[in-house]
Amino acid sequence: MKKKSSKWLPVLLLALLLTGCRRNTPDPAKEQQLPDTIALTVWAAEEDEELLRQIIDGFKAEYHGQADFEITYEPQSESHCMDALMENLEGGADVFAFADDQLNTLVAAGALEPIENADAVKQANLPEAVLAASVNDTLYALPLTADNGYFLYYNKKYFTEQDIASFDRMLAIAAENGKKVSMEWSSGWYVYSFFGNTGLTVGLNDDGITNYCTWNSTEGDIKGADVGRAMQNMASHPGFTSTDDAGFLEGVKNDTIIAGINGVWNAVAVEQAWGKNFGAAKLPSYTCAGKQVQMASFSGYKLIGVNAYSQNREWAAKLAEWIANEENQKLRFRIRGQGPSNINAASSGEVQSAPAIAALLEQSEYSCLQRIGGNFWEPVSTFTADILSENPSGKSLQERLDTMVEGITAP
Repeated sequence: MKKKSSKWLPVLLLALLLTGCRRNTPDPAKEQQLPDTIALTVWAAEEDEELLRQIIDGFKAEYHGQADFEITYEPQSESHCMDALMENLEGGADVFAFADDQLNTLVAAGALEPIENADAVKQANLPEAVLAASVNDTLYALPLTADNGYFLYYNKKYFTEQDIASFDRMLAIAAENGKKVSMEWSSGWYVYSFFGNTGLTVGLNDDGITNYCTWNSTEGDIKGADVGRAMQNMASHPGFTSTDDAGFLEGVKNDTIIAGINGVWNAVAVEQAWGKNFGAAKLPSYTCAGKQVQMASFSGYKLIGVNAYSQNREWAAKLAEWIANEENQKLRFRIRGQGPSNINAASSGEVQSAPAIAALLEQSEYSCLQRIGGNFWEPVSTFTADILSENPSGKSLQERLDTMVEGITAP
């Protein structure tokens, strides 16, 4: 027994020593792990910078301790987001805001994947907004706003409610006062308003890429040339100016523009400039072929997308959901005046009583969801630029209409 005892004693002592060493050595699995650094880039409108800063700060606070976030905001026009992404999809933003008419192209390019919690998103948002964020009943983006349309802003100092029913009357009042009524003709988005209620049509073919268009039609009660002549008369009127968003706001602030066709994203700035004289209403009628034609509009929705090529796609999806949630849509309305797509946010008293939102709802009777292929924009801009510059090409109006439609419907 003594021999056996002495034989195993060194082994037992060694085991005890090794056990003691293990107790004093930290267990890597139990060590506190430093949070990962998650780098995300967000693209959104330049005007959203302050809003996005607050939203991103809230996101970091919500997920504090789960990761170290490096979230970079970069200004990117929602209307040109698709073009920027297509230039370098893998190097594009992780999360981006875009107009719903770009959805089909982004899905076809593989930039977006189906939303995982689609049922919850559908239940939380207006049906029309869900439709705008879907392709073949599959949800690919998160609805953000339900107000991507346009209407009439007017200064009550110069116009009565009767005056704003007629574009002709508004132009006359503006000219009498040495002022302007503005509209952006460099974008086919606004130019649609002249053609939309005339019986002339434009839209997306079943292939989801090419367009059909009858804006050059020589038949019917109102022909393409009738609309073109009405636009020529408007362009030459001393009370009219064509300008973009920046020019519109500058004119509102310096009192050179007293009415204009624009969207809710500028509601806060316009109301600040005009104060108690701030007015908003549906679009007026204009004279075409001897008739008064109610101006139409495209309706649309702003969406939030998650880049399918994001290196931190899971966190990008969380950030997108945070940007588009109910509370942040309410915040967006308070700061930017934009109408929510979230059902609860949209039904709140403060949203329902906003003049700009009320005007948009009034105009919705004469609007349709924008579904247009990419070949639409440039031909329309070329056509309107020619009208504004008084036809330097010397071609007939019908020839220019035919050229525009040929470009719009090109394969």
